[in-house]
Amino acid sequence: MLKCLPKPLSLLSISILSTFAISIQAQTLSGLVLDKAGNPLVNGSVQIMGTNKTASIQSDGRFIFENVRPGNVEIHVASPRHIHSKSELTVPEAGLFNIEITVANSSIEIFDVTASAFHASTIESAAPVSVLAGDELRRKQASTLGDTLKNEVGVHSTFYGSVASSPIIRGLDGPRVLVTQNGLDSGDASRVGPDHIVATDASTATQIEVLRGPATLFYGSGAIGGVVNVVDQRIPDNNDWEGRVSTDRNTNNSEEAFSGYIKGGEGNIAFNLQGYYRDADDYRIPGYAENQDTHSDEEHDDDLGAEHEEHEEHEDERKGVVENSSSRTKGITFGASYLLDNGHIGFSVEHMSSFYGIPGHAHGEEHGEEHGEEHGEEHGEDVDEGLGEEVVQGDLQQNRYQISSKHQLSTDFISAINTGFAFTDYKHAEIENGEIGTIFENKSHEARVEVIHQPLAGWRGGLSFHYKSSDFEAVGEEAFTPPSKTNSFGLGIIEEQHFGNVLFQLGARIEQVEIDVPTIQIGETEFEAIHSAAEHGEIEHHHEDGHANLLDASQSSSVSFTPLSASIGAVWDFTEGYNLGLSYVHGQRAPSSAEIYSFGPHIGTSTYEVGAFYDITEDGDVVFNGRDLAVEKSNNVDISLRKFSGEFGFVLNAFYNQVDDYYFSADSGFVVEEGHDDIASELREDDMADEHEGHEDEMPVFLFTALDVDLYGFEAEINWQATASLQLQAQGDLVRAKLAKNMGESQYLPRTPPSRIGVSANYVVGDWQAGLSLHRYFTQDKVAEFESETKGYTLVDLDVSYVTSFKNTDVTFYLKGRNLADEEARVHTSFLKDLTPVQGRSFILGARAHF
Repeated sequence: MLKCLPKPLSLLSISILSTFAISIQAQTLSGLVLDKAGNPLVNGSVQIMGTNKTASIQSDGRFIFENVRPGNVEIHVASPRHIHSKSELTVPEAGLFNIEITVANSSIEIFDVTASAFHASTIESAAPVSVLAGDELRRKQASTLGDTLKNEVGVHSTFYGSVASSPIIRGLDGPRVLVTQNGLDSGDASRVGPDHIVATDASTATQIEVLRGPATLFYGSGAIGGVVNVVDQRIPDNNDWEGRVSTDRNTNNSEEAFSGYIKGGEGNIAFNLQGYYRDADDYRIPGYAENQDTHSDEEHDDDLGAEHEEHEEHEDERKGVVENSSSRTKGITFGASYLLDNGHIGFSVEHMSSFYGIPGHAHGEEHGEEHGEEHGEEHGEDVDEGLGEEVVQGDLQQNRYQISSKHQLSTDFISAINTGFAFTDYKHAEIENGEIGTIFENKSHEARVEVIHQPLAGWRGGLSFHYKSSDFEAVGEEAFTPPSKTNSFGLGIIEEQHFGNVLFQLGARIEQVEIDVPTIQIGETEFEAIHSAAEHGEIEHHHEDGHANLLDASQSSSVSFTPLSASIGAVWDFTEGYNLGLSYVHGQRAPSSAEIYSFGPHIGTSTYEVGAFYDITEDGDVVFNGRDLAVEKSNNVDISLRKFSGEFGFVLNAFYNQVDDYYFSADSGFVVEEGHDDIASELREDDMADEHEGHEDEMPVFLFTALDVDLYGFEAEINWQATASLQLQAQGDLVRAKLAKNMGESQYLPRTPPSRIGVSANYVVGDWQAGLSLHRYFTQDKVAEFESETKGYTLVDLDVSYVTSFKNTDVTFYLKGRNLADEEARVHTSFLKDLTPVQGRSFILGARAHF
């Protein structure tokens, strides 16, 4: 149990005190960066590894560092379309001047990764990393984070009817994939349910980084499946003036989008102002009319005939439309920094709001039109008028405050101190017919301090101190998880060193996680069964520390875990332009509060969720299971082969992830009637289909359980610069996720992404650019029990743009075509795959200006 926790203010003092550190024995280091032809590079940056020191490459190819400690240093050169290079130098007491560094052209785009614990580039990390940035990010930009990343290799989307979508990495999502904003947790409720929006918008991002595989060393146990880090300049580290503004319109759902930012400053002051706005109607889909269930008037009594005819007339008007998929989202962020000779310190303030439909939840009830209009007027939003069905909508409000700093020191032991602090106040209301039914709130605090040491026996690295607190509460009719407080504190160490052509990377982390629940949440019928057994002393709650408590209606609960993680990796540059990456990570994860204590209907998944705290007997009774809760243990091996020189390049990855005590919600085979706590004691087997046919108010019961599973797969990216104007690309990925064979008959995990391949061509002529891509998703027949197969489909996309300049401003006019073949596509990873296919054919016309 945590006895004490670091206070954000005391941690902040470290950042402030480091501002006044005195530099000693500091000298100048300068040089010139050239390409293979001997021409100076015109953009990019040079970094002294193991420090925060970064210098821009000037227009003449030169760079300069001031206040460099004499001794051995390693510098790293990063420039677009060039291979990142390293050079080991010795800086004498008098300084080092006019060194020359030559870099080669790269066949693949290479980016520095701020989310990596080692601050490496995409080709220098032992574990696979992808970065979406620049023009490619703008082309793939979608209304949700998951849909923006869905075509990245190894990444899929939860796809919740275009209104909400979270990234899935190698078949893992939810509490295993962490979404961060500049390295700090987004602090929303998207990891609890797919209907919750990721409260981090990518429209003003400079790049999005995807760490595929366990990232527990730097981010904690909640990142055992990977990290998506959205990077922007909300807290600027320089006062260079730049800005961008973009606007477009989607023909499919009449979505109008606007986003922009401006960054600049004077002297020691820098600022950034950014914002976005999107307003979309219900979207259209192909093949909807052919798949609609229709009924004739003969199926109804005569007195219902008129009502049925009226309803069918409405259906005819709405065929081809996913109802209640409209949304309106907006946000604004202001940040400022004070620039120092040895770094910067700054803050940012953000407000985000979104009012959106939650599709697929019509219950055949009468609308509360009066309440709907009242709520719409209060929030300035449109509320769909009643059509005899219940409409569920989400209202998200979030305020986020961040402080960060980076300070370079020149002491004998400490090279740099980096800090980050965030406070997020998140609130999400689920509105049924204009009345608030359930409210989700989360107040989170996070603090991270990195202390980077001077090189020790050739090793670069440092310590990471990480504190996170989450106060989560769900109140209302469909609050499926009880209020909880989660506190965690982690201490990590990361180190790396070059030995000839091999870069070794090591790391370890220990974490303390405590979850406190003030009141156990159980339904009325289930409570009676548990309470009866507890009165006779038959049920006890065993904690990991050996204590036991009897369970009753107002019983509180507290569980604690100590996840341990360690990794070893190597990158071998075995010949020029090629390298081989190998990594092994042992990661551990504490189960989340929702996975342990859930008990109730979850509207986002249309299921009745029961946590790992309980068991369901053969008779359908719910009882406390009495088992100790274990940490989830992952053993992940990654191997990567990369070619990045010349006109042809590729990245090939293979991974195997063996997980013990993997927590997931499995279909129990039971059902419960909506609005009731009684779980039906009848299994939903195929031979009972007739008996259950027409029971539209029944919800399947999903039980969280912990079993051993195996996940493995392959990923490939190939790039060929066929001519100066034509670039061809191909990619593909495959993942398998199933219960370990030693558990008996092998079974697949639910909602595992299907295999897919993609090809694209990009052609540039003058100021025009055109790209055509095709992605084939294969039939997913590797399904879990009670899960249906999903047919394969092919999506064809088109991008055309024209760039012109006007008074030092680049203006781009663009046209995006999505699903050009208008193919019906159902996303297997979505809880709503049978209700919300992807958008039909759509065209997005827009303009973007950058200065």
